[in-house]
Amino acid sequence: MIKFSQFFHSSIGKKLVMSMTGLFLCLFLIVHLGGNLTLFAGDEGYAFNIYAHFMTHFLPVEIISYGLYISILIHAFYALALTVKNNQARPVKYAVAPKTPVKWASLNMGLLGSIIFLFLIIHMSNFWARYKFLDGTYREYRKELLTGKLTSAVYEPVSPDFEYAVTTENNVEIVRVKDLYAIVAHSFSLWWYSLLYLAAMVAVSYHLYHGFQSAFRTVGMVHKRYTPIIQFTGIWLFAVIIPLAFASMPVVFYIKSLL
Repeated sequence: MIKFSQFFHSSIGKKLVMSMTGLFLCLFLIVHLGGNLTLFAGDEGYAFNIYAHFMTHFLPVEIISYGLYISILIHAFYALALTVKNNQARPVKYAVAPKTPVKWASLNMGLLGSIIFLFLIIHMSNFWARYKFLDGTYREYRKELLTGKLTSAVYEPVSPDFEYAVTTENNVEIVRVKDLYAIVAHSFSLWWYSLLYLAAMVAVSYHLYHGFQSAFRTVGMVHKRYTPIIQFTGIWLFAVIIPLAFASMPVVFYIKSLL
């Protein structure tokens, strides 16, 4: 019997780990997109800033987030190991270039993954790190509970340790929160960052075009009844709809910055 550690050092073991971490990252993309779509709520960042605070201060979510970061690193490490091994096994490249997107994506998963990984480093440092450790901009929202009318203004905390506060005065809900929305709006007003984001979404699309279906094949979910559903989901949801939805964010905010 192959030992547990030996199995996960084998090619099959590495592919299994990549498949499981990849599917976990696909699930995260759906949740992340759902939260990010609040950017389009037209409420000056009210819903998005509350969502951002919840995602970075609710302990169970924080624990899952760190599991996500670990999954990204494991996925990238095993992808690199498999890419190196495959290149060593096939030192001469194919003479004929692949003619379909899925074949091209299959042969260039290492390149696509490297682009995405580099983007994630820039993305995390620009948004998550600034929000958690660097940027000190806050916003105050006043929402009339009877009419729903919402107003906002820049807020200057009295205490340097201030994080978040919700109070109610005379039927007016007052929310004071860190302003990640302003960071997003500023970042997407930069043409080079918006282009970088769009390029990363193209890489994500191709990566998921092959990776989502491949993950299910690796875990043994191959059946004439389920495979077409998996292929349809992988292509239309993960390779088309999700990347396009993410790509719409820099496009909309960049256009708004020009108006």
